[in-house]
Amino acid sequence: MLSRTAENLYWLARYIERAETNARLMEVAARNALLPDTGGGMRNEWQSVLHASGTKQGFDEKYGDPVQRNVETHMFFDRDNPSSVASCIHQARENGRIVRTALTTQVWEALNSASAEMTELGRQERSRLSTSDMKDFALRHMAQVRGAILATQLRNDGYDFMNIGHYLERADSTARILDVKYYVLLPNVAMVGSGLDNYQWRTVLHAMNAQRAFAWVYGGEVTASKIVDFLVLNDQAPRSLISSAQGLLDHLERLARQYGRSSGATARGRQMVARLSQMTVADIFDEGLHDFLQSHLRDVLDLGSEISASYLSGEAR
Repeated sequence: MLSRTAENLYWLARYIERAETNARLMEVAARNALLPDTGGGMRNEWQSVLHASGTKQGFDEKYGDPVQRNVETHMFFDRDNPSSVASCIHQARENGRIVRTALTTQVWEALNSASAEMTELGRQERSRLSTSDMKDFALRHMAQVRGAILATQLRNDGYDFMNIGHYLERADSTARILDVKYYVLLPNVAMVGSGLDNYQWRTVLHAMNAQRAFAWVYGGEVTASKIVDFLVLNDQAPRSLISSAQGLLDHLERLARQYGRSSGATARGRQMVARLSQMTVADIFDEGLHDFLQSHLRDVLDLGSEISASYLSGEAR
């Protein structure tokens, strides 16, 4: 496969996952914002998602005030924000258009449908759109694209590049959603483990549609350590960091077998899986959850650079 084609398929999948992540981040903020601020204004739920998404500087330059309406516009509709849902859907379709002959009809139609309906949604009066409406729109269309890829794409190297993009972006996105909890400050340290703390952790599960799966594994009690175990170290959880790393490595190793050679990306993928496999929840909290997640995000960035160097070419997308 031409490296340029591989790059477009890889970024198509990354943009699809990124659009879904932004929608989930918005829901975390919206649910946390429903709680009364008993600590005298120490929490800022909407600013927290700007930090976690890595787009706070761009937001501050354009909007300034991190109120709900501004943050939702920035993260969902704003084409000046390259990570907004609208930008991601547009870029996913553009990457698909460039490699149209490498996509099945069903995948191309799902991308077109998402793009067309995104345009229509942008024309609606904002006061009529709730956070849930926007989240449901993004999750529905991204699931349709992902489902079409899984159901209809040939299992060749193009399929591997799409899944490498998908799993790499998911390894990034789950860490960012978890890190929102760091940025949403509790009124004081004494409230760690309180009802407010546990509610905020439940919003993370809800945003990932993982409440039922979590309950199957751990029962009814929700604690920080159980959620971190589920979303970081449990390989049965489809959005966990270790599941994402294993899925990524599977497709890197498939490429290595198809091409008859391994790469620096394959070696880095193995290192990521090995590191997560050796971790415990106690290790993560000893390091500090935020510090651990930031370290993981750096590993994802380094692996992405290695994938580009090993397989992809052309301008960064």
